[in-house]
Amino acid sequence: MSDRQKIALVTGGSRGIGAGIARKLAEYGYDIALTYATSEDEAEAVAASIRQSYGRECLVLQASMEQEDVPARIVEQTVARYGRLDLLVNNAGLTITGSVLDMPADKLNYLINLNFRGYFLAAQAATRVMRDQKIKGNVINITSSRGERAYPGDAIYGGLKAGMNRAIQSMALDLAPYGIRINNVAPGATRVRDSQPSDRFYDGLAPRIPLGRIGTPEDMGEAVAWLASDKASYITGVTLRLDGGLILAGMPERFDGGDDESIERYGWGYVHPKEDE
Repeated sequence: MSDRQKIALVTGGSRGIGAGIARKLAEYGYDIALTYATSEDEAEAVAASIRQSYGRECLVLQASMEQEDVPARIVEQTVARYGRLDLLVNNAGLTITGSVLDMPADKLNYLINLNFRGYFLAAQAATRVMRDQKIKGNVINITSSRGERAYPGDAIYGGLKAGMNRAIQSMALDLAPYGIRINNVAPGATRVRDSQPSDRFYDGLAPRIPLGRIGTPEDMGEAVAWLASDKASYITGVTLRLDGGLILAGMPERFDGGDDESIERYGWGYVHPKEDE
């Protein structure tokens, strides 16, 4: 770290990948602001672990990121508390799957507002602060390997992640004159909860991954910390996929909503955990 304390804002930091990223950044010396949508107790528990384990400050903010005014508000609250912002991690999101034949318009709009507009508006607010304060900061979006490979019922979520993979290329050009970098981290299958006896998501999945294991939130945290560091100072506009090679050999990842019909039709079920914001 530099002689000036660095500040990171992590959206969707109450559990899973977001919590792993927040803890890892604290381990590397960042003071943290993290947001939650509904899981206040879990968010406070993550904050307490950051304070106790790493001696870093951690601000907890409620944020429903699909609402238009919220992304700018959480950036303002973070800067009001810490005086600056060096790193924004856009992580808050939600998976809703369904055929194009059945997806209702309200769910379509919700996913667009949460998984794309929320990312864009938070990045806009954060980079305006960085520009005005002359901070050569970073924005890192958590997307998905599903943005690179098609699965049935995944037109919206996967499509939005693919869209963000493209969007950052133009955003990187907009921000480069100010020394601000923007990149994506695209997780594949990631263990975001403890296994349960009836949990079909983890059953037999690791052997289908070339590197032989499921990813962890800590893996994602290490990638984010590295991309935000000076060691990656020449990297911008890039999507870094962390999936252990899952999609390289054409092996299907499995998502939520699977039933006997989908298994019979496609040869695999659709069973992916819906991670809370």
